[in-house]
Amino acid sequence: MAVPTELTAPTTTVQADPVIAVRGLWKVFGNRAGRVPADPVLSELSRRELMERTGCVAAVCGIDFAVAPGEVFVVMGLSGSGKSTLVRCLTRLVEPTAGEIVFEGEDILAADRRRLRALRRDKFSMVFQHFGLMPHRRVVDNVAYGLEIRGARRAERVARAHEVIELVGLDGYERSYPDQLSGGMQQRVGLARALAGDPDVLFFDEPFSALDPLIRRDMQNEVIRLHHEVGKTMVFITHDLSEALKLGDRILIMRDGKAVQCGTGEELVGAPADDYVADFVRDVSRADVLTLRWIMRPATADDVLDGPELPPDVMVREAVRAVLAADRPVKVVRDGELLGVVGHEEILTAVAGE
Repeated sequence: MAVPTELTAPTTTVQADPVIAVRGLWKVFGNRAGRVPADPVLSELSRRELMERTGCVAAVCGIDFAVAPGEVFVVMGLSGSGKSTLVRCLTRLVEPTAGEIVFEGEDILAADRRRLRALRRDKFSMVFQHFGLMPHRRVVDNVAYGLEIRGARRAERVARAHEVIELVGLDGYERSYPDQLSGGMQQRVGLARALAGDPDVLFFDEPFSALDPLIRRDMQNEVIRLHHEVGKTMVFITHDLSEALKLGDRILIMRDGKAVQCGTGEELVGAPADDYVADFVRDVSRADVLTLRWIMRPATADDVLDGPELPPDVMVREAVRAVLAADRPVKVVRDGELLGVVGHEEILTAVAGE
């Protein structure tokens, strides 16, 4: 996929105080793992070189990112990229080797066991690929389990369980056992269980990768719907680019434990940081991801500027008919300011994926 040289990705920043801030995060497996992040020579070695020299494996290497309130932040990469280790470090299911993890202003790495249990119980929940439902408990009791651990009264936790069961579309199945449900329905139970405690952040570790394609699509749509309804901050792990583009407000691409690029789907497709990202997004339909601001060109003296107007955030696919129907370039305008123009050449090039 050729990327026009004039395209430059805008800097993506988290405007609000982040819910999660990660700085210089490392996870190294092996003897004397702590020496790797602290050594400027060892920390620059490739995975293979580090393994050959020290016997250590660096799963996460100096990662930095921040997650804004209400954001769906997706971490994606191929198998072995370190994405699942990363999300487990965020909750300290895996202990990081070095770095900082700040959650709502609190240093997670400084939390003792009691505080960590409280954070996992009250502040964040995880949804895994394997549902982890208790087979001897009915749906309502599986969903209410976290509240039971908190010490909530039965009437209170059952009432809350019924609320989230309805929210995820499982009303009528409250008395069913997990083995009476399909895979997609079981994952809905896991999602309801995570929502029942009203956590601040939901962590998803490839939750839909074991599902059939149609069920997977339905569950992706369910996450989008729930995010619109409840507005939770979400960190979503996946190896599927189409899933990342569909769900993520921003996407962090990892390779061999390192961050390759972090940005919106538009930024990854419109201005990939390197050949690896460009290859990743090569088969993505640009028209389905990019907006007019990515393909517009500056107006020239030869352009007749009395044609139709469109805002810069209109998807290319949605603008095709209007642009091709116009006998002059379409103006891209925001708040009365002319940002650029889009003509037949620009729209057709984008649709063709050049």
